[in-house]
Amino acid sequence: MDIIPILMFPALFLLIFTGLPVAFSLIIVAVIGAFTVFGDLAILQLYGAVLSTSSNFILAAIPLFVFMGAILERTGIALRLFQGLQLWVGGAPGGLAIATVLMCATFAAASGVVGAVEIVVGLMAIPAMQKYKYNGGLIAGTICAGGSLGTIIPPSIVVVVYASIAQLSIGKLFAASMIPGLLMVVFFILYIYIRAVIRPEDAPRVSMAESKLPLAEKLLITFKALVPPLALIFVVLGSLLAGAASPTEAAAVGSIGALLLAAMFRELNKKTLVAALGVTIRITAMIMLIVVGGTMFTSIFAVSGGGDLVRDMVSYFGFGSTGLIVFFLAIVFVAGFVLDWISIVLICIPIFTPFIKAAGIDPIWFAIMVMVVIQTSYLTPPMAPSIFYLRSIAPKSITYKHMYWGVMPFVLMQLLVLAVVAIWPQTATYLPDVLVGL
Repeated sequence: MDIIPILMFPALFLLIFTGLPVAFSLIIVAVIGAFTVFGDLAILQLYGAVLSTSSNFILAAIPLFVFMGAILERTGIALRLFQGLQLWVGGAPGGLAIATVLMCATFAAASGVVGAVEIVVGLMAIPAMQKYKYNGGLIAGTICAGGSLGTIIPPSIVVVVYASIAQLSIGKLFAASMIPGLLMVVFFILYIYIRAVIRPEDAPRVSMAESKLPLAEKLLITFKALVPPLALIFVVLGSLLAGAASPTEAAAVGSIGALLLAAMFRELNKKTLVAALGVTIRITAMIMLIVVGGTMFTSIFAVSGGGDLVRDMVSYFGFGSTGLIVFFLAIVFVAGFVLDWISIVLICIPIFTPFIKAAGIDPIWFAIMVMVVIQTSYLTPPMAPSIFYLRSIAPKSITYKHMYWGVMPFVLMQLLVLAVVAIWPQTATYLPDVLVGL
């Protein structure tokens, strides 16, 4: 039966390249594989995968985090935040792009939804940067890379799904991703600043009339812009890291907090609420369908001899712990060219986890490296979800050429963060030991 797991991945990629949605591709391959292996008992095997997904309490946090992000997306919180950041960095070399990255980082930490971050920030930042004749590639790269920060900056839905699959503490994974997420932001900003200094025509400096405002007025504007999202971040992550709330409870607190903020600014109405609920239902349904399909796929792959196949391959190449990590990360990187993050996590992590545990590798450290590599898949073509999101909101003057070339320097920055985490594991393992449960 070893031929079944060997054929499952080519069959999956073939269906995806024909244009079939990833969720349906996973389910079709899993169903065919199940009937080939189990015959009439296939339904029982597949039902077990569906039941385990539907009864996973941790995954209940997903719709709540999505709802929180949807509420923030449809209020003026994001716009005020962008304007507040521009007051301080807008006049620096590459200031508008730097403000965009900072905005993406803050909004990602307040919502946890990758696509929402890119679309909301892009709608505000693209016209501002085009007004001052920023390079099209820099505009595209900044928006795409900034949007990808939602992958690693907590509370990330990627982390929620990963933790549920790998049976890890969500609180520890959130804490572990803080320093790498901050490094990512710093490296993005340094790249933009250095490029703006070396090639000022790519990011002309902006004459900021607002910078002449009295300091007290600037501080007041900044306070109104920054305090609401920062308070929400503190409540959500603080309750989770302190052990005062489970992931689902923390997500519920975040949702209520987002509603209260919207009401406080008099931006909560029936239209906003209905739109946010609609987005929540669509995104949650998409994620959960892929989760079900991925669980079915990996369960059939494992029971049909896939685990033995991977074990034989690892044994044949004689990987040590370092070689094993490089091998698995390479698989994730290559898979990122054709699969979305959910599929990568659901297919790869159940296969990798037993080998990581057997090799004595810290699962938290390995998880963060996988997150960073998954983040690169958000930018790498041909699938590159960030580019598809950007295309939906960008003017025609920003072409696919701008997008594909624009993201490449930011992919290199992400790989640089990966190297830092790999060389200094403490960047991922220090905060979980210090923060979680205190």
